[in-house]
Amino acid sequence: MTEQLHFADSGEAADLAAFLGRLVHYDRAAAVRVLGGPPTPETAEGGGTLAVFGRPPSFEVLAIRTVRLAAPVSLPLDVTVSAGELLESVDEGAAGAALPGPVTGPPWAGVLPPRGGWQQVSGLPGPEEMRAAVAASVAEFRARDEALPPQHRTRSERDRIGREIWSRTLGDTGLPLRAVHAAQSLGFLRPIRSVVAPGAFAPGAPDPVALFASGSWLRLRTPYGSIAMRRPDGIGGLGALQVRPV
Repeated sequence: MTEQLHFADSGEAADLAAFLGRLVHYDRAAAVRVLGGPPTPETAEGGGTLAVFGRPPSFEVLAIRTVRLAAPVSLPLDVTVSAGELLESVDEGAAGAALPGPVTGPPWAGVLPPRGGWQQVSGLPGPEEMRAAVAASVAEFRARDEALPPQHRTRSERDRIGREIWSRTLGDTGLPLRAVHAAQSLGFLRPIRSVVAPGAFAPGAPDPVALFASGSWLRLRTPYGSIAMRRPDGIGGLGALQVRPV
């Protein structure tokens, strides 16, 4: 029986569709792992949440979009599906979707970030500074690419330049710029809408954009989604990995 998803409102449906559309833009055969969670005080009453994990090619990160639900899903829900098929089933007007049938999960879908143990990392710049860092890095890549002699303008040389630039870390946080680039490209760093979690960013509330660490993982959290990745320096060991059959 097909699982019917009922989102908290049309905005949740639209944001999920936008996220899936960006994943499909980078990879038409993209798959996403979908996990259903129980209700929490921050979610729609009685509805719980849906966590959707994807891996856009070339960024070497996991992208996570959490969706508030208006009605509970059949728990436990843990399935890997086609991102394109899920996107096609999203009905923004009805604030719902039909979960497509499972597909064979790619290797990354078998290992997810830990669910707990996250500690906030200090020193993260604000969203505007992060967007500026991405823009400056893109401009540097283009300038260096254009400066290459014709005989050196190869895919391997461009990849080398890209790895050098995007492996740089953001200040003293240890977060590679590729993670910020992924957040920007997936729409996670856009200006905060007033309808996102009303009242959540009042004085004393958690920072809307923050960096966390747990074991060997880093997670950049924004109101529109999160980017998670293993620490490039291997700090923290293996950590509490979430490994399940897919």
